[in-house]
Amino acid sequence: MLLVAIIAYLVLTVLIGYWASRRVRTSGDFMLAGRSLPILLSSSALFATWFGSETVFGASSRFLDGGLYAVIEDPFGAALCLVLFGLFFARKLYNMNLLTLGDYFAVRYGRKTELMASLFLAPPYVGYIAAQLVAMGLILNVVTGIPVWQGTVLSALVVTFYTYIGGMWAISITDFVQSIIIILGLVVLAIVLSQQAGGVINILTEVHTENFRFLPRAEWREVTTYLAAWSVLGLGSIPSQDVFQRSMSSGSANTAVRSCYYAAILYLTVAMLPLFISLCTKHLYPLQIQGDTQLTLPRMVLDHTHLIVQIMFFGSLLSAIMSTTSSAILAPAAIFSKNLIQPLLARELSDRQMLLMTRASVLLFSVVATVMACLRSNIYELVGESSILSLISLFAALVFGLYWKRANGTGAILSMVTGTLTWIFFQWIFTIDVPSLVPATLVSIFFLVTGSLLTDQDVQERSK
Repeated sequence: MLLVAIIAYLVLTVLIGYWASRRVRTSGDFMLAGRSLPILLSSSALFATWFGSETVFGASSRFLDGGLYAVIEDPFGAALCLVLFGLFFARKLYNMNLLTLGDYFAVRYGRKTELMASLFLAPPYVGYIAAQLVAMGLILNVVTGIPVWQGTVLSALVVTFYTYIGGMWAISITDFVQSIIIILGLVVLAIVLSQQAGGVINILTEVHTENFRFLPRAEWREVTTYLAAWSVLGLGSIPSQDVFQRSMSSGSANTAVRSCYYAAILYLTVAMLPLFISLCTKHLYPLQIQGDTQLTLPRMVLDHTHLIVQIMFFGSLLSAIMSTTSSAILAPAAIFSKNLIQPLLARELSDRQMLLMTRASVLLFSVVATVMACLRSNIYELVGESSILSLISLFAALVFGLYWKRANGTGAILSMVTGTLTWIFFQWIFTIDVPSLVPATLVSIFFLVTGSLLTDQDVQERSK
C-alpha cells in the first residue's frame, strides 16, 4: 500500500508539472515563470530551495552525532542566506530585470567576466543535484528494497521530466503543493512520536546540555570554524542561480523581498521538526540509530509507525527532495544555455531556440548528476561542497559589484580564479587548522579590491 501511495504521488507530481507547462511560451516563462509569481508561490518556492535531503537526512544525522553545534551550516546558515538576500540583494537585482545571475556579471563587468562567472556558477550544481537524487534513491531502497542506484535513476527520470516540460512554472506550482505536504507530514510524525515518548518535555530533559550548545568556545580555531559553518550556505548560496531565479520569479520587487523573509522564518521553523523527530527516535528506538544515520528516520517510520503516518512522512520526504532537485536542475541549465553557449555562438538565438537549448541543458545536467549520485552517497558533504565553490569564487564579485562602484571585470576575474586556487591549495595540498574556505574567501576579496584599484589607476593614467 505504501509503494502504491508513493507511485500515485509521483504520478500526481508529473501531472501537475504537465499542467503547469501550458504556461510556458517563452524562455522567460521557462526560467523565471514570467516574473509573475504571487507572494504564496514565491515564498513556498524559496522555502523549498534547500528543504531537501540535507535538511531531513543530513542535518538530522549530524544533529544526533553533535547536537545543534553540528548543524549550524543547515538549517541556520540557510535561513541566514534568505534573510541577507532579502535585505541586500533581492530589490537591486530584481530592478535590473535580469534573466539569469550570469546576466548580472555581463551587465556589471562585461562579456569576459560573464563567461568566467558562468563557469563557476553552473558546475557546482552537479554535486547538489546528486545529493538530492541519492536521497530519493535511499527512500526507494528502504521502501521497496531495490538497489539505491536504481532508485536514483528512477527518481532522476521523474524530476527531469516535469522540469523539462514546465521549467520554473512547474517548479513553483509543485513547490506550493509540496510545501503543504512537507509541513503536514512532519508535524503529524512529530506529534505521534512525542506522544509515544511521553511529551516534548520528557524528550528534551533526556538530552545532554552539550547537545544544545549553539555558540563556540573562546578559542580562535573554533570561532573560525564556527563562522565558516555559517558562511557555507549563509554567504555561499547568495551568488547562486537557484536562489536568484526563485526570488526573481516574483511578481514585484516588494514581493521578492518579502518572500525571502517569509521563507526564512518558515524554513527555520519547519527544519526544527526533523531534528526533534530524530530525538524522539533516539528516545524510543535507540537501536535504530546504529549504522548509517542518514537512514535513521525512514527506517524508524517504516518499522514502528502506522501506514497513514508512513504515507504522510514519505510523501513529505519526496516532496521536499523533488522540489529542491527540480530547481537545482533548472538553475545550471539556464546559466549554461544563456551565459555560456549563447555568447559563444556566432549569431543571436531566437527566443524559441533559447527555450529549446535550455531544455536540452536540463537533460545534460540531469544525466551528469545522476552518474555522480551513483558514485557518491554522503548527502551533507555533497551539498556543502557545492556551496563552498560559490562562496570562494563569486561572493566577492557579486557583493562588491553591487555596492562598490570601482569594482571592475579584471578584479572580478582575479577574485574568482585566486579564490578557487587558494581553496584547492589548502584543501588538497597544504592543510591547515581552519577550514580552507576561510583563506580562500579572504584571498578572493583581497584580489577583487586590489585588482580593481590597480587596473582602475591604469585606465585613469591612460586617459590623461
